[in-house]
Amino acid sequence: MLRINLGNTKPYCDGLSRRNFVQLGMAGMGTLGMADLLRAKEQSASKKDTSVILIWLDGGPGHMDMYDMKPDAPSEYRGIWSPIKTNVPGMEITELFPKQAKVADKFSIIRSLYHNTGDHFTGGHFMLTGRGGVSGADNRGRYPFVGAIATKMTGPRRSGMPAHAAVPYGMSIGLRPGYFGGNYLGNEYNPFETEGDPNSPKFQVRNLGSIKDLTLDRLQDRHTLLKDFDQLRHGFDVGSASVAVDRFQTQAYDMVTSPAAAKAFDLSSEDPKVRDMYGRTPWGQSTLLARRLVEAGTTWVSVHLGGWDHHWDLEKGMNRYLPQVDDLVSGLFTDLTERGLYDKTLVVLCGEFSRTPKMNDGGNGGPPGSMGQPGRDHWGNSMFTLVGGGGIKGGTIVGSTTRLGDSPKDRPLTPSDLHTTIFHVLGVDPHVKFLDHAGRPTPAIDKGDVIRELLV
Repeated sequence: MLRINLGNTKPYCDGLSRRNFVQLGMAGMGTLGMADLLRAKEQSASKKDTSVILIWLDGGPGHMDMYDMKPDAPSEYRGIWSPIKTNVPGMEITELFPKQAKVADKFSIIRSLYHNTGDHFTGGHFMLTGRGGVSGADNRGRYPFVGAIATKMTGPRRSGMPAHAAVPYGMSIGLRPGYFGGNYLGNEYNPFETEGDPNSPKFQVRNLGSIKDLTLDRLQDRHTLLKDFDQLRHGFDVGSASVAVDRFQTQAYDMVTSPAAAKAFDLSSEDPKVRDMYGRTPWGQSTLLARRLVEAGTTWVSVHLGGWDHHWDLEKGMNRYLPQVDDLVSGLFTDLTERGLYDKTLVVLCGEFSRTPKMNDGGNGGPPGSMGQPGRDHWGNSMFTLVGGGGIKGGTIVGSTTRLGDSPKDRPLTPSDLHTTIFHVLGVDPHVKFLDHAGRPTPAIDKGDVIRELLV
C-alpha cells in the first residue's frame, strides 16, 4: 500500500497515532493462488538471509582470454595472453588478473556453460531468464529476469531498501531494463536504477529526494503524484488512475524515507582505502555501491559493465577492461570477507555469451585488418561464469572444454542450472509458478538442476 504523510492530526477513534497515513491498498498479486504465493514467499524469505551481486559483462566476454586459457592450442586459438597460477593449485587464469590470482580460493569457475547461440538477444535472454524465444529480429522479452522472480519471493532483506536494484542501470544489449525486467510479473519488479556515475565526486541517486515530502494537498493533485513516482523509476507503467495501489510505490516511499538507504547510497562516507581497492573507475565504484546496497539490505543488485563486443581490436579492449575487472572482483571478495559478508553474498560474473575460440583477421568480412587488429566473434557453445560467496565453495573448477575450447568436454551446464543454483543459495523455490501473459502457469526456472560441486 502507498502511505502518504498527512502531518500531525488528532488521533482517530481507533487509536492510530497522530503521524498517520492514507492507506491506498494493494494491487493484485498477478500470479497463482494468493495463499499459495504468500506461503511460498514466506518460506523463501525465512530460510536464508543471502543476497546476490550479479556483475553483468554486457556484450560477451571471451572465456579463452580470461578464465579458460588454452596455452597449448594453436596461436590463433590461444590468443595473446598467457595464464598465471593462482593460490589454488591447478587453477590458472589470465595474466591480466594478478589480483584475482591471490583470492582465487574465494571463487569458483564454471567452464562448461553453454546455450549454443551467437545472437546477442537470444543469449542475453537465456542467461538472464533461462529461456529462449527472442532474437535480433524480435528482441522483446518473453519471461521475467531471474532476479525479479527471486526478489518477488524474498522481498528486501531489510525494510526501507529496494529488493531489486541495478547500478547504474539494468540494461541488456542496449535494452533498458531489457531482460532485467519483471515482464509478466509486473513493472514494479523491474530494478530500481541508481543511474549516474558512482565514481563522480558529485554522485547522487537521481530523484530520491523528489517524493520525501508528499502532503495531502499533493496527494489530491494526482498528476503531480504520478510524475514524482515516474521520476523515481523510469519505465514504470503508471497504468490506470488507480496507480497508487501499486506495491512499487509503497517500496519507493519507504526507501526515500529510510536512513539506511540514504547511508548506503552515500559513497562519500566510504573509507578512501576501500574505494581505492575497488578501483577509482565507474566500474569499480559501481561494484562498491553494490556491496553497500546488499550490506544495507537489498537482496539483488546487478552491476552493468558494457562494451565487450570485441570483433576487432581485442588486445586494446582487454588491456583496458581486464585490469578494471581484476580490481573490482578482487576488491569485492576481499571486502566481503573483511566485513563478514562473504558467506551471505553470492557474486556472479558473466555475460550473454563468449567469443569464438579462433581469432579472426580483424576484417569483419572485409580485407584482413581493415577494421583493426584481430578479435573474436560471437560464441555461445562454450562459456564461463565466475561464482563465489553465499555458501558457494571457493577454489573449484566445474567442467571443462575441449582442447580448442569450442564446446564442453565434460559436465555441460545450462543457464537454468546456474539459475537453480542461485535460487538454492537464496532459499527460493525454483518450481514456484506465475501466470504469463496468456494466463498459463509458468515455473520460475525451466528444467534446471543445482550444481552440487559448488555447494559447501
